[in-house]
Amino acid sequence: MRVGRPAKFDEDRILDAALAVTAEGGPSAATIAAIAERLGAPSGSLYHRFGSRDLLLATLWTRCVRRFQDGFVAALDADDAEAAALHTPRWCRERPAEAAVLLLHRRRDLAAAWPAELAEPLDALNTRAADALGAFARRRGVDRERVVFAAVDVPYGAVRRHLLDRRPPPPQVDELIITTCRAVLAP
Repeated sequence: MRVGRPAKFDEDRILDAALAVTAEGGPSAATIAAIAERLGAPSGSLYHRFGSRDLLLATLWTRCVRRFQDGFVAALDADDAEAAALHTPRWCRERPAEAAVLLLHRRRDLAAAWPAELAEPLDALNTRAADALGAFARRRGVDRERVVFAAVDVPYGAVRRHLLDRRPPPPQVDELIITTCRAVLAP
């Protein structure tokens, strides 16, 4: 049995390089050449692993969404809307590059043509978050739109301008998000 040598540039290292380039310069800066240069790899290594720029950046987008949603969905599953709402600013502070990619750019900015092989994983992620929001609303007897406003819209709006200025949201944002969340979801 012949075993090939391990890949020098694994998927996560390539995605990390793509993340850095995209977070610093936006989607237009994230060319295969720029990502390869950041990684110190030949462009062919990226094409070998991903096949196209669209697939590479769509995979990055999907990874960012999954990482964000892990904490968000866990908070909703634990019946804690405030923790779900606070997940956004905290995640932005802990993962500023991922926050910049995910919250400042639309997925179509990264991939002009969404790769078919990632349509199902993205749909599953979107369904996961929607189901968590719906289940929380049903358990609490609250209108789903109120939950979306309190746990999604308010936190996103609160952090976006700080991310645009390339700085983390200040701690005061958390206090304002909690105040709004409590007011919106009050019985």
